[in-house]
Amino acid sequence: MSKYNFKRRRAIKCEFVEKSKTSPGYLKYEVTICEKDGTIYKQPAYGVDMQSAIARLVNQERTVKVEKQLYKNPFFVFLLWIAVMVWPLAAGIAADTPHMMLYSFGGIALLTIIGGFWYNYIDKK
Repeated sequence: MSKYNFKRRRAIKCEFVEKSKTSPGYLKYEVTICEKDGTIYKQPAYGVDMQSAIARLVNQERTVKVEKQLYKNPFFVFLLWIAVMVWPLAAGIAADTPHMMLYSFGGIALLTIIGGFWYNYIDKK
């Protein structure tokens, strides 16, 4: 039995390991995490400082949770795709004009760009 027994997960230790070799200005930390049941494991985290490294680690874990849910339920992705393609028509912006195509594909492009920036932020080491 472990000496830790929490109601939620906690980072119990975080220590500096080295400066990042690929991204200047980023540092590598090793975070020791204690689960609810008391199991302890270590995970690397990268950030400008310790606070940003832990925040990036939490965001990375949230992203993995969302990805798992999306893979389990692909119908949600289909509904999101339809919503993005139809939003100009629903908003009444481009009812009978060729701009509807521009706005629809622009929405898809915007989501793709935001997703690219998000993964670049999460995977920076």
